[in-house]
Formats: sequence, structure tokens, C-alpha cells
Amino acid sequence: MDQSFLQHVDATVRAAVAEDPAFGELMPRMMQWSQEAPPTILTAAMMKMGEGVRDAPPNLGSILAVIAGAWVENGAASFPADEAVIARTVANADVCVAFAGAWRGATGEPLPHPSNDQPSQRIVDLLSRALPDPVGAMMAWFAMDRYALAARTMLATAPRVRAGVTDRDDKARRLGAVSEHFENVPFAATLLRVLDGERLLVLDRKSGNGWTVTFGGVSDNFQLHMLLAGALAGRPGGMPGERVDRDVVAYFTDTEPPGKVITTSPWFLYDAHGRRVYNEAAPADVPAVNGTRVLVLDEPRYPHSFPACRMHPMMTASLTVDGRHLPEDLAGWWPHIAPAAE
Repeated sequence: MDQSFLQHVDATVRAAVAEDPAFGELMPRMMQWSQEAPPTILTAAMMKMGEGVRDAPPNLGSILAVIAGAWVENGAASFPADEAVIARTVANADVCVAFAGAWRGATGEPLPHPSNDQPSQRIVDLLSRALPDPVGAMMAWFAMDRYALAARTMLATAPRVRAGVTDRDDKARRLGAVSEHFENVPFAATLLRVLDGERLLVLDRKSGNGWTVTFGGVSDNFQLHMLLAGALAGRPGGMPGERVDRDVVAYFTDTEPPGKVITTSPWFLYDAHGRRVYNEAAPADVPAVNGTRVLVLDEPRYPHSFPACRMHPMMTASLTVDGRHLPEDLAGWWPHIAPAAE
């Protein structure tokens, strides 16, 4: 059965690359068969799936990407398909930028909805004078969210995948250029900016104390804020205040809340330049001083509450306190720290 499945995957991928109509029959059988295959066999098929994602046209390659993502959710290792998925997602976004510009120039109409509208000859005709490959651009537009969905899965489930992506800020920017038009693209873009194994110096302006922490898998500063609170608030050698309920910390780490849970942040966050660090931003936006990112904790000027949850439920977050620093230990740091600007 295992060898037969792998042979079927091979045939399905070859049909996708060749745009063989047989793909329409082979692909559903592959999906059904894969539901019975163990993760080890799905992993063995990933190299071939990666080839299909890389080489097939967007309308078919994006379907293979989504299937590969589903296999990862079912326990398969993503390598080497993850590299093809991410590369194709970013390259496809570039084509979508060209599609959107050509569409606006040719029609002045709203862009085709990537889910509610369909590829059509009218779209090809309208773009034929502006683009060298209007069919390919149209297919890229309607495939974009499928690629991004697969990229979300690949990036969220493995720090190794995130660490292996080069020029991450540039790739996130390229996805961001079309993110307003698609459901999954903004999430893929944020995942490209997630930091792993990142050290952070946390300073308490009032006491002068500080802590070095290491975090990873954190998508936004809502999450970073509450993981810091869980590690420091009411803890020995930490910050004064009430401890954060362990369930709330789990909701920002690796657990889905049972319903809507509202939590309140214990501090305002500032960077070393005195600028407010807003929860809606990402840890990657926190600037570094002498190569180290710095956050300054201040007492809140007003209550700030928000839901206890994670932007990416498949991504496990972590934050550990590596060490505490007394005010005298930080004498060389505080001169570089500006007062709060607001």
C-alpha cells in the first residue's frame, strides 16, 4: 500500500506539471488515500510534492501546496516541500502585484474577488495588452490564497522552517503588497517576521532592575506582553503585582481558550528611544541598542484589556527568563534609555 501510494503521488504530480487532464481524477484519489497513510509515508512523499509545487502552474501547484500543508497538520515533516511552498508563495505575490496594476489600468473596476469570482476569458482579454502572460497572471491571482494558506501551515508549525527563510523582511514586504486582497496572505506575512531564539533585555524604569529573556514563536506584542507578565509579574526576583493565571499564560503559549477570555496588561511598553511599543506591532519591530532589543516597562496610564489568544494557533510560543540584572549591573545601559515620550 505504501509504495502504491507513493507511485500515485508521483503520477499526480507529473500530471499537474504537464497540465494533464488526468490530474482531475488523480488528485481526489490521492487526497482520499493520504487520509489512511501514516505520517512517515506522507513525509516520504514530500519531496515529490515539493517538485509539483515548484514546477506546476499556479492553478494546480497551489492545490498541491494546500494538500502538502494538510499532511503537515496530520503529522508529516514539511521538508523539502516547505521551501517550494514559501518560494512559490512569494513569487506568486509579485505576479499578483502586476495583475492588480494592470487590472486597475485597464478597467478602473474593483479587482476580481479571489474567492467569489472565477477565472474567465474576459479577464484575459482585458489584460492581454498590459501583461505578457495574462492567463498566467490570472491563474496566479486566483491561486494566491491557496499558496498563502499552505505557507501559513509550514511557517507556523516549525521554527526550523522559519529559520531557514532568507531575506525574511523582503519576503514579508512582497506579501504585504497584496495582503489587503486575500484572507491568508497577511497571516503568512506576519509569520515571516516571527523571531525564534531571540534575546531581549527587559528594563523596569521604576526600580531600575532588568531581565534578559529568550523568546520564540511570538507573533505580536499582545502575546509578548502577556508572556512577559506570566514570567515576571508577582514572581520571586520579578516585577511586583499579581501573578497572571497559568491558564491565561497557556492561551498565549500553546492552548486554545474555551471561549472569549479577556485579560488586562499590567504595563505599558516602551523602546529604548522612549517610543511606545504597541501591542498590535510585532517583536521584530522592537529596535535594538548595541545589537540587543530592549523593552522598558512602565506603569500603565489607563487599563488596557484584550482577548487572551494567539494569532497563529498552530505556532507554539515560548519565553524563558535567562537572568536578573540589578540596577548597578545596568549602569552602562540606562544612559542609553530615553524617558517615555508620552
